[in-house]
Amino acid sequence: MCDQQGSKSAASPGKVPSKPVLKLGAFLPYRLNHLAETVSRSFSRIYADTYGIGIAEWRVLATLGECKAMTARDISQATSMHKTKVSRAVAALEKRDLLLRDKNREDQREQSLSLSEKGNAMYEEIVPQALAYSKNLEDALTDDQKAVLDEIFERLHEAARSGETP
Repeated sequence: MCDQQGSKSAASPGKVPSKPVLKLGAFLPYRLNHLAETVSRSFSRIYADTYGIGIAEWRVLATLGECKAMTARDISQATSMHKTKVSRAVAALEKRDLLLRDKNREDQREQSLSLSEKGNAMYEEIVPQALAYSKNLEDALTDDQKAVLDEIFERLHEAARSGETP
């Protein structure tokens, strides 16, 4: 990632470095995030150029397309997006008439969000492209590698949720 030669943190021959060096290129959380960002940015070109929506808007659109109706809080939890980012995405989608709000009769502070007819049409146009993009990524792996990757994802999710630290 960077050239350590001549830097103060580079160990001199025969000397033990005083502090450990974190090499981001070998740091698993960084590698996972970098891959996720690369894939997300690459895929976003499909819907950003054609439909004029960003990553957050797509995630809200896709979540509502799959789940039909949810609160912003539920979308935030489902997508792991911060509530502020969800709120901005919802506002942008609503401004373009892609999303509908329905107030909860029992709790006026809570609103159920769903796709409008226009939003659902956009979702249905993007889905085949999304599935083709995903298939293209998956085709880089053998069936055995896909199975191992699924297992790795499960184990890493479990380890991350448990919050274990050294």
